[in-house]
Order: sequence, then C-alpha cells, then structure tokens
Amino acid sequence: MIKLRNLERSYPLGHGKFFYVLRDITLDLAEGEFVSVMGPSGAGKSTLLHILGMHDHGWTGEYFFNETAVHHLKAKERATLRNENIGFVFQQYHLLDDLTVYENLEIPLSYRKIGRSERAAIVGDTLDRFQIVGKKDLYPRQLSGGQQQLVAVARAIIADPKLILADEPTGNLHSSQGEEIMQLFQKLNAEGTTIIQVTHSEKNAGYGNRIVQLRDGWVVEPDRK
Repeated sequence: MIKLRNLERSYPLGHGKFFYVLRDITLDLAEGEFVSVMGPSGAGKSTLLHILGMHDHGWTGEYFFNETAVHHLKAKERATLRNENIGFVFQQYHLLDDLTVYENLEIPLSYRKIGRSERAAIVGDTLDRFQIVGKKDLYPRQLSGGQQQLVAVARAIIADPKLILADEPTGNLHSSQGEEIMQLFQKLNAEGTTIIQVTHSEKNAGYGNRIVQLRDGWVVEPDRK
C-alpha cells in the first residue's frame, strides 16, 4: 500500500545548516497490516504520520500510495487522495465542538459527494455499530473522554477508508477505555482496514502485527511478529 524511498524532513537552522527530523526513510507498509511506530520523544514518529497522512508537504524523497506517486501530486490532488482513502484518529480527538455527534460523523461523507439520504443511512448504521445512537444529538463537551474518542474512531472509519492513521489514540484515556479502543482497532484490522499507529505503549503495540522503531529520525531495523 505504501512505499517510502529515501524520505527526509528537515528544517533550516540558518547559515546553510538543517535540522533533520527524518533521515533516509525507506519503508514498505503492506495493505492489511497493523503497524505500530515507536521510539522516544523527538524521534520523528508524529512527523512521519503527518507525512503519510499528506498533511505535511515539506519533505523530500518518494512516497507511493497504492502506486500513486504522492511526491508528484499537487496540494489539491493530495487532499483528494487523502480524503478518499485515509481516516485519522488523534490523541486530542479533534471533534468540532459546535457540531453534534451526528454532524461530526457526517463531515467525512461530505468529501465523497454522497447524497443526503445516503449520508443519513451511513451515519445511522455507524451510530448503531458503535452503540452511540443515544449520543447522536449531544455535543463533544457533553461526552466523556472515552466517548469522544469512540466518536473520533467512528468518524475515521465512516467513509470506509483504506488506511487509518492514529497518533497516540489512547493517550488521554483511562486504561479500560484505552483497551476498548485498541480492541476496536484490532477488530477493524481483522475486517481488512490497514492501521498505522504512533504509540509509546508496548501494550498498545502488541495489538498489531508489526513494530517500526524510530531513533533520531532514522528507522531502526523493523520487527515483525
């Protein structure tokens, strides 16, 4: 699904010097994998995730997504590719506070040119699947942290993305809530969704089938189960 070749991300320090966040990343990530990206703070984990999610455009090298050369695409083309294929789950939830649960779930479908009646049916099915029908008219501030993250996961998968990118998805949750989210990820992966998560947690990494270690912006030899 994803091929990275000699990918690098740097920031200028002045006087012709650069600070490298990622160095010479060459990596293949297959469809159907559940990959955990690990490493100490400052290793480049979140930067890598934002590049994979096509939010960060200031990198060099080659990035292929399902054979599409992302490095040759214009910003609008990357946005279209992202909206049609990738769902995101963040530590901070990133739900829109002035929209209800229902409206938050509907947003990703609006990128797909799906009609209103079909959107309503898909949102209804998703509310039922995640057992949050009773929360549909509530606003994020009226939900617990675990409930907000559950909605965030539902929003990430509602448009049936090929890939879910998750950045410390249980970082703000109690352990039992975190386990619920990770078990949900594992179930989604078993159903065919490719997942790449950034995590500091060995326990969370254990839900996947592959670990990629980063150190100082470099990939340490990946481990597989």
